[in-house]
Parts: sequence; structure tokens; C-alpha cells
Amino acid sequence: MTETAAPHPATYTPTDRTVPTRSRERAAYEHEMVHSILDEGYVCHLGFVRDGAPVVLPTLYGRVGERLYVHGSTGSRPLRMAGQADPGLPVCLTVTHVDGLVLARSAFHHSINYRSVVVHGVAHQVTDPDEKREALDALVDHVVPGRSYDSRPANAKELAATAVLRLELAEVSAKLRTGGPNDEPEDLGLPHWTGVLPLRKGYGTPVPADDLAPGIEVPDYLATL
Repeated sequence: MTETAAPHPATYTPTDRTVPTRSRERAAYEHEMVHSILDEGYVCHLGFVRDGAPVVLPTLYGRVGERLYVHGSTGSRPLRMAGQADPGLPVCLTVTHVDGLVLARSAFHHSINYRSVVVHGVAHQVTDPDEKREALDALVDHVVPGRSYDSRPANAKELAATAVLRLELAEVSAKLRTGGPNDEPEDLGLPHWTGVLPLRKGYGTPVPADDLAPGIEVPDYLATL
């Protein structure tokens, strides 16, 4: 008789590092919420300690299930550190979307509407060739879904020059702000415009490369964006 795997919990377990000290009501731990925020972004900020000082680097990322991948040159400092360190490189990875500018009557209560994810954990360098290729495909498809099938895969030389870090989604939290300004009651009569200025992400018309061969049309996965 085949043993059935236990269902994966629908939420991440809060920890001391993932529970905010302020505005705890804005925190969320549902997998669906966390994944949606990660999948909509392009750039993460990867924080780690180098020579006793904090360093934060912006970089592309990709998600495969409950794993995040980032990549870079094999000569990159954090990637070398993750490969040399045992049991890996402690990191903090963040992704943030700004959805609106919240304009209050008072300067103190101006804010932004946002969605963010913070991931704590230990990053490890990917050494398995199959996992490495899957991770690199995920990075390409994270930017434009379907692109990995419409481009030449990395060759042996390029793979040797590229390092990939894996970070498990285990100690994770999302945090969100929505809604309008929170003005003080005594400020409600002030003659200042107040409300939210929404921000929207959009795509322009694809611009072909100067050396694109004649007859190659914009693929459907780009046209539908």
C-alpha cells in the first residue's frame, strides 16, 4: 500500500523574525498570498553580511514551488560565499510592490499602499545540473512566461560561468497596506485634497532588435502581455 503524503499546510508558520513589531494586522502568511506577490515581481533585494557589514543587492529571481532561485556570475561574492560556507549563506530576501500613494491632510499620515514579502533563510548554491537548468528556465520565464522555450538554452560554457542560489520558502511573511488616509479627527476639516493616487504596471509595444531577421513576428506570449 502506497503511503499518502501529508497535505502541505496552507500557511507559513509565523516566527519571531516574521511577525512585525508594528502593524501586525497587516501581516499575512497564506501560501497563495505570498506566491502571488512573488510571482508578480521582477526584482528582489538580497541581504547578507559580508566582512561584518550588511550588504543588500538587487537581483532577478524565480520561483519553483516552495523554492526561490537567484543567479549571478560564479565570481560574485554572495554566490562564492554560499558555495564555501557550511551550512550555507544566511540571507534575507525581500520583494515589494507599490500600489498607490496615500495623500493625507497631514504630512505625518502620508503613506503608500503596498504588498511585500520577506523571506529569511540559508541560501545554498545549486550543484545538481538538472536543478540548475530548471532554475535558470524559471528565472527566464519569471520575467516573461514562455520565454525559455523561445530562446537558446545555456551551453556548457555559460552554465560553468553561472552560479545559482536556492532559498527555501519556509520562514516567510507578507505585509500589505490598502485603503485611504488615516487622518486625525481634528484634521478632517482642513482644506487639503486627500486620497490615493493609484500606480499601475503596464507594458509598451515590443521594440524589435536592430538585427532581428525579417519575417520573425512578435510571439503570442509577448503580444498577449
